[in-house]
Amino acid sequence: MIVSPKSAWIRLLFSRHGSMLEYIAAPLMLNLLLALAAVYIDYQHPRLFNELSPIPFSLIGVALAIFVSFRNNACYARFWEARTLWGTLKNTERDLARFVTTATNLPKDDFQVERAINLLAAFPYALKHQLRGTDPRSNLTRLLEGGLAMDILRRDCRPQYILELLQSQLVQWQRERRYGDVMLAYGLQRLDALSGVLGGCERIRGTLVPYAYDVLLNRTTHVYCALLPFGLVNSLCWATPLVSVFIAYAYLAWHAIATELEEPFGEEPNDLALTAMSVDTERALRQAVDAVELPPRLAPDRRFHLY
Repeated sequence: MIVSPKSAWIRLLFSRHGSMLEYIAAPLMLNLLLALAAVYIDYQHPRLFNELSPIPFSLIGVALAIFVSFRNNACYARFWEARTLWGTLKNTERDLARFVTTATNLPKDDFQVERAINLLAAFPYALKHQLRGTDPRSNLTRLLEGGLAMDILRRDCRPQYILELLQSQLVQWQRERRYGDVMLAYGLQRLDALSGVLGGCERIRGTLVPYAYDVLLNRTTHVYCALLPFGLVNSLCWATPLVSVFIAYAYLAWHAIATELEEPFGEEPNDLALTAMSVDTERALRQAVDAVELPPRLAPDRRFHLY
């Protein structure tokens, strides 16, 4: 995720960072070459494009803008939901940490309390790696004892197994009469909320925007941008390359941004900073048991990217 501080409008106007140019440079260059070719042909044959009106291009551009906006809204809705789910995860884990440290009447340095807190801290890391398809071994072995970490690593859905271990611990405390049925129901309700986060994230990752939208939008956008200079040259003449490239940049950049937002759990510049959110959640859990050593907060790199 890009976490660059807000800049003055003049700096944003000429900023290359976050402009998506690295993704659309090739089609923009093609559009510029076609626009220069259209200007040259119009100069050599002044009447060739006289009958080519820009009105059809305007109508097609409006329809294309509506379709691009629809896809961008659909992709941003996925990003928004993913962000909401991870916010729910952090709040729910705080609730469970408070429950573990107060309802059980156990000291905060008790082995069972520490184990439950470590399992809670391991959940967001396991979920992050599950969504990104990466290896959670380093995080799990750091937080959990060797045998427990290896037991979790053997599972296909590691976050779900962590929830099973937490539920077993809550049930065990209730059987030991550390709290009653009402408190157990509250704890299980919090675990259900984490299970809902897990299911929601898996749904977002497993069901992308229909592929037909990508094909249609990619095809129509590139064809429209390629033909646009020939529809503008009769009206704009030498200004055709400037206007054509600017319009093409707007459409192509919208398409590139939507492509990144469609999968919010990746490691691209506009994806969610899952690692940083996992660390922040662990810090909150450690503070719930008065831990002295906390994992350091992640800072953005020199390009203001936070992962």
